[in-house]
Parts: sequence; C-alpha cells; structure tokens
Amino acid sequence: MTQNTNTAALSAAGVSVWLDDLSRDRIKSGNLKGLIDSRNVVGVTTNPTIFQGALSKGHAYDEQVTELAARGADVDSAIRTITTDDVRAACDVFADVFAASKGVDGRVSIEVDPRLAFDTDGTVAQAIELWKIVDRPNLFIKIPATEAGLPAITRVISEGISVNVTLIFSVRRYIAVMGAYLDGLRNAAIAGHDIAKVQSVASFFVSRVDTEIDKRLEAIGTPEALALRGKAGIANAHLAYAAYQDIFDGGKHTDVFNKLASQGGNKQRALWASTGVKNPEYSDTMYVTELVAPDTVNTLPEKTLEAVADHGVIVPNAAVGKAEQAQAVFDQLVAVGIDLDDVFGVLETEGVDKFVASWQELLDATTEKLQVAGGN
Repeated sequence: MTQNTNTAALSAAGVSVWLDDLSRDRIKSGNLKGLIDSRNVVGVTTNPTIFQGALSKGHAYDEQVTELAARGADVDSAIRTITTDDVRAACDVFADVFAASKGVDGRVSIEVDPRLAFDTDGTVAQAIELWKIVDRPNLFIKIPATEAGLPAITRVISEGISVNVTLIFSVRRYIAVMGAYLDGLRNAAIAGHDIAKVQSVASFFVSRVDTEIDKRLEAIGTPEALALRGKAGIANAHLAYAAYQDIFDGGKHTDVFNKLASQGGNKQRALWASTGVKNPEYSDTMYVTELVAPDTVNTLPEKTLEAVADHGVIVPNAAVGKAEQAQAVFDQLVAVGIDLDDVFGVLETEGVDKFVASWQELLDATTEKLQVAGGN
C-alpha cells in the first residue's frame, strides 16, 4: 500500500502521526493496519469519549458482554476487561512500528478512570494496575495534568511506566508537567529501572482553547477583539513548543534533562491534542499544518487525518521560532480583556467534566448491555 504524500511529508518533518480513535471494529477489520500502511499512522490515543462511542455502535462487543454477564462481572470490571482487551490488541498491531522506532512510537494510550482526576493515590494505583493488565511495553497510561495529577505523574514514571499526560491547556501547567516527568525519570533511575525504556508525551490541547477564547472575543465584540479569533490556540501551542525546547532541546534549562539523557533518558515529546477544527470558517488542517515541528506528535481524528492527506500543505519547522509572535497575540488578548488564567481554569474543569460524563455514559450503556445479556 502506498503512503500518502502529505502524511509522509508530515512524518519526514519530525511529526509522529497518531490516530485519535480506537474501536474493536477498527482493529478487526484491518482499518487500523491500513492507516499505518497508507497514512503514516504510528500510534493511537483513546479516552473515555472514544470508548463510549465504540461500545455504543454496532455489535462488536456483544459476544464478550454476554460472556462477562454469564460470569457475573460487575460493570467496572466489564469495562476494564473490554477496554484493556482493545488496547492490548492495538498494541500488538503496532508492535512492528514500536520495534522499528526503537520504542518511540507504536504507542497506544489508555486513560485512568477520569473520576480519579483529583485523587493522586487512586490515579497511581490504577495506572499501575492498567500497566500490569495490558502487559505490553508500547502502552501509555494517560494521566490528566490536574494539580493532583502532577505528583501522580512523577510516581508512575518512578515505577518505570510510560505516561501520556493529558488535558494540558496552559504553558504554565505544561512546564510543571515537564518538571514532574523529569522528577519521575530521576527517581526511576535511582530505583534501578532502565530509563531508556520509559517514554512520555505531554498532550497539549489546541482547538478547545480557540473555542473558549473565541466565544469571549465575540462577547467583547470590538474590532480589535474580533480580529484575534482563531489565533489563540496555535499561539498557545507555539509558546508550548518554545518551552519544550527550553527544557529538552538545547535551551537555557536543559541541564537537568542532559544528565538524565546521559543515562538513557528520553525527551518528553509535545503532543498536539484536540486538533480537529470545530469552527467551519477555519481551515480544516490548521492545527496540523501550523504545528509542524521536530520531535512532536499530532493526534488526529480520522476526518482531520483525511483532510491532511487530501490537501494539507506541510512546511517543515512551521512551529519553530514563533514564540515572539505568539506572545504578541497573547499580549493583545490580555489588552482586549481576556482573562487567560480564567480561560485555562475553565478549560481544565470542563475537560475533566466531559470525560467524567462520557465515562458515566459508558457505565450506563455497559450496565444495560450486561442486563440484556444476562436476561435481567
């Protein structure tokens, strides 16, 4: 199968293309393998919303639900079994990519129960449990970057477990996430783990920033405010990439990482999440083409992936060296009356709430399926 020219160019520019979706149908039909072969896809991310969508459609899970009902499984253990089985199978699909990339890519992410977002100990315990259940070296455990999540990230990394940090909205929080990763890597080395096998990405959300800030700009309504619509998400990501370079890529504060790198430690790559464009007035590839930079990951919904494959214009290093311009956008946002701290606080709260709501829908749907399968 021939690789698409545009997605191949994205890979050549140093961007790992990951799919923001997973389902049993996608695995069993060969679609996932097809995207590896034709769209340069080298990883998959999941979240509670994705799993809820997968279980609510079609009949791919009916047989397993019937078996679980016959065994008397409760809803939490049923969901754990179903989701970890899918993630393990996806890890196996990506095994060759994982080997070829020496463990950098070929990764599949599974998220801790979002109801644990403010429970450090609970998050750590479930992260370790999920790591053992899936039992694949190319797994990522997703942990939200809440205040309670930061120490959990350090403790899970300390166990030699690879982590995808999710729900990052502000550069300030992103810097704290990188610090949590480095602390965990240091502890893992002290504990005797082979830190060369520990990988991490930091999932920085993009389109949701524009959605929230655009709404506020439209409420302000001045020409200066309206002119800033659609600029905040990419500017925020450009500032994040500059922060990444400062810590991991030859910046002023790379001393800590360089010491760990000498022991085999890996960079924590920036991952651009929420890259599906929600405003139809904007280019449907803007959160991909404007964020091209080495050592990054872009996790794309399939619709966005196909848009890039069809008409995305890939310019290497598009996100490099943009910090000054990005800061100017943020200065203008503040000048017209945008409270950025409030924006990022709202986005984090909403992000957790949305995942909790999806998880509850998943619980409800699975409960119903178990009851039907069990004849209740």
